[in-house]
Amino acid sequence: MNVLPRSVTELEDELARPGAELAAEATAWPAGRLLVLGAGGKTGTGIAVMARRALESAGRTDIEVVAVSRWTDGGLATYLEKQGVRTLRADLSDPAAVGDLPDAAAVVHLVGAKFGTASAPDQAWMTNTVLPAYVTRRFPAARIVALSTGNVYGLAAPTAGSPRESDPTDPQGDYAITCLGREQVFRHAARTFGTPVALIRLNYACEPRYGVLADLARTLLRGDAVDLSTGAVNVVWQRYANEVVLRCLGRASADEAFTLNLTGPETASVRVLAERLGERLAVTTRFTGEPPATSLLSDATLCHGLFGYPDLPLGALIDLQANWLLAGGETWDKPTKFERRDGRF
Repeated sequence: MNVLPRSVTELEDELARPGAELAAEATAWPAGRLLVLGAGGKTGTGIAVMARRALESAGRTDIEVVAVSRWTDGGLATYLEKQGVRTLRADLSDPAAVGDLPDAAAVVHLVGAKFGTASAPDQAWMTNTVLPAYVTRRFPAARIVALSTGNVYGLAAPTAGSPRESDPTDPQGDYAITCLGREQVFRHAARTFGTPVALIRLNYACEPRYGVLADLARTLLRGDAVDLSTGAVNVVWQRYANEVVLRCLGRASADEAFTLNLTGPETASVRVLAERLGERLAVTTRFTGEPPATSLLSDATLCHGLFGYPDLPLGALIDLQANWLLAGGETWDKPTKFERRDGRF
């Protein structure tokens, strides 16, 4: 990307832009239907449209992209239909609704419950563990890419090396525990049904309306002090994350599910990120608390070896965030709560 997006239209086009590698890999996707489950969330729109555009670039007319959600925001469904993505309304917590879904050769599973689960842990268990079982039984022969989270790991010291895919998990709180449960449900399908599965442990995708950088920038613009309860983070450009999710359709494997950490290559100091944003936004930077020795981190070396580095590195993400806000760009009131260390969201 040579020019940073300056409007919502430019941003959404960029988030859905498939790279040449994805378009080439789409030539090998199985014919039939690609379902994007939970497409009404923060990442689903970009992934669904990117899949549609990759198929068009590949000259594939034998695959239909179908986005499934409850569609509490009807405007998203209208947008997707205009982009050539068919939309279906369904409550996927209802096994009958899952049973009524059309057959599919491939499934991207984005459904999850995080925020509000500290006060309603039953919702986390239902959405993150029971619902995936409905999906795996409905689509035992489909290739499935399921979004997970780096929260399944324990806290790590940046100086000691961040967790890799083969390292032990140590989830804290109902959200992280149930996300590991979701992984195990999909692993069960891989081993029991021979379902090809890829599990994507994502840490903090960013775009200028949402993410850790947006959280920090809004804090600075309000004149509030930045909380250093979390001292370091990994972040990654949302477009890159969307593309890696789709490229993992070709990595899904039966028996042993393919597992991938998805984040950027930098372990970024929260203090330094805030200072860089403060300089760009021309505001005073204040802090509260002291950074602890450990943070929630992931090592995405495997991801970068397979798919290359993000097309927007951290410095460019900071520039994009600052430029967006200085130009009056919209943001979403959906804080990541990245500073939480107790697993309660």
